Amino acid sequence: MAGLQGPNGLTLTITSAERDPAGHLTIRGDLTNGRAEATVVPAALRGNELEVLRTGPSLAGATVVDFVRDKRYYVLRDTDGHPLTTTGLSTLKARERVRVFMQFPAPPAGTATVGLQLPLFDTATIKISG
Repeated sequence: MAGLQGPNGLTLTITSAERDPAGHLTIRGDLTNGRAEATVVPAALRGNELEVLRTGPSLAGATVVDFVRDKRYYVLRDTDGHPLTTTGLSTLKARERVRVFMQFPAPPAGTATVGLQLPLFDTATIKISG
């Protein structure tokens, strides 16, 4: 679907972006260390919200942008403040690939394309299915 280049040989390859009937958008992909040595997953990927900082490493800093409506959507949180995204990311071994997900409020049904932004990575334009 799309690929985002990040620091230290990291890439995020988006494999799906699905809108569900409950009004959520789930984006799935693979975070890969393309280097021949281990790399630390940057702490900046979890964002800087105080609630999220206490939950540890994650992709909670990701946002989805509806460019037509000029609206930004943030990763959803559960009732305890934990982000609805892959957590526990700290170091990836050489050439390691980890499957990841991020869940957001879904943009309106008329929105078919959004931008995915992750701190320190390029922005990717992705199509929503469902």
